[in-house]
Amino acid sequence: MANHKSSEKRIRQTSVRSEQNKYYSKTMRNALKRFRETTNKEEAESMLPKISSMLDKLARKSIIHSKKAANLKSSLVKHVNNLQ
Repeated sequence: MANHKSSEKRIRQTSVRSEQNKYYSKTMRNALKRFRETTNKEEAESMLPKISSMLDKLARKSIIHSKKAANLKSSLVKHVNNLQ
């Protein structure tokens, strides 16, 4: 158990941030799953800017690594280009 005020505050902050990070990560995974299930090219092209900006925001907040965001965006663009 924490003995200092600062460590108690740190525990509170960590628990809140980890909950938020879990929410953002799960939201990202669901969005990617919906995007990859899309077979309509126009729909995928309209979803692409929203998902790429979401990935950039998560990388900026250090929820995911910036290179992971770049790799995901690259694979999403490939997916759109392969659609008919």
